Amino acid sequence: MSLRVLTGITTTGTPHLGNYVGAIRPAIAASRGADVESFFFLADYHALIKCDDPARIERSRLQIAATWLAAGLDPQRVFFYRQSDIPEIPELTWLLTCVTAKGLMNRAHAYKASVDANAAAGAEPDDGVTMGLFSYPILMAADILMFNAHSVPVGRDQVQHIEMTRDIAQRFNYLFGNGREFFVLPEAAVDESVATLPGLDGRKMSKSYDNTVPLFEGGAKGLREAIARIVTDSRVPGEPKDPDSTSLTALFEAFATAEEREIFRAELRNGLGWGEAKQRLVAQIEREIAPMRERYETLIAEPEKIEAILQEGARKARAIATPLLADLRAAVGLRPMLAVPVAAKEADAKATPQRAVFKQYRESDGLFYFKLTDAQGRLLLQSTGFAQGRDAGQWVGRLKNERLLPVDAPVALADGVVRDEVLAALASFAED
Repeated sequence: MSLRVLTGITTTGTPHLGNYVGAIRPAIAASRGADVESFFFLADYHALIKCDDPARIERSRLQIAATWLAAGLDPQRVFFYRQSDIPEIPELTWLLTCVTAKGLMNRAHAYKASVDANAAAGAEPDDGVTMGLFSYPILMAADILMFNAHSVPVGRDQVQHIEMTRDIAQRFNYLFGNGREFFVLPEAAVDESVATLPGLDGRKMSKSYDNTVPLFEGGAKGLREAIARIVTDSRVPGEPKDPDSTSLTALFEAFATAEEREIFRAELRNGLGWGEAKQRLVAQIEREIAPMRERYETLIAEPEKIEAILQEGARKARAIATPLLADLRAAVGLRPMLAVPVAAKEADAKATPQRAVFKQYRESDGLFYFKLTDAQGRLLLQSTGFAQGRDAGQWVGRLKNERLLPVDAPVALADGVVRDEVLAALASFAED
């Protein structure tokens, strides 16, 4: 089974060089693994928690989607979608909310930080705290559990949310699983080797410090102007310089080979001027970024193409989400109101009640199959072929016992049949 990896990108800003080196580039490289199934989504519901500017969110969704595509994300290989295009996610959020203890949410770092800030300011503990902020970890859990991701790359500040997701999943499985594990328990993937780029002033590159280097915004001119503002010491050309005394070196090394890194450090020690070093850095970054910037500008100019890619991504994602949510709805009791078999009349007490029937058989291709028909003989469900008869029999037993239609079931609905009809037919095996 493939490893499912899920990454969300909050749509409240424009990616900078630190985002590219620390998150975008390594995530895209990891998505190309043969045994990896990657889910990338624009977390625009999460953005509403932090931002009440519709224009900013709209612009950010376009810019971030274009950035990931320009940087090499292959939408044919991965699941690339907007969170708001998957209606199953907010419904799952509610199902999970109903099993999540308030005390668990009280311990969330973001909520506690807001309460502490209010206490320091002499305000009410929940002043300015919305239910979006308070329930944020549950929405994050729904993002992850909707697709049963095994691994979620996060920073250390987000590990708590993955632990909460595990707690919520275990609680749901315990209450409603009836022997079935609806949700896998995800693991937080914290990669300590992922680079954290310094900004213009030497601190971590962050919009909070206003010390970022733009990735695509402002074009080549914007990149040159940002690099020109990087803080250096007063040593003039010809004087030896400490390569570790400036952000220039770390930025250069993020885009260089091992040999290029050594050469750059040696030249600084031998007196390379800061102005020349900055020009070298711009050229080094441009070598990798310029072709992507050109693709980015083309994509930004044709938003309808990005929209089509995201809609196709949502279709692929919903093919997984919709059947799982149907199983979850049935598990919690949100089932269709269909008639159940009633006792036969006293005169027919010995008659066997009519119900659905599973039939197993072998075709001329040598494979084993099974099908489900209703009490009137109408075909409801048809399996794929199995090399061994026992494999078909095991699936028949599982469908009878669980009386649900798992996402991974190797079956297809017959033409004109809806999922609720199959669930009603499976319910007739309750007394087996």
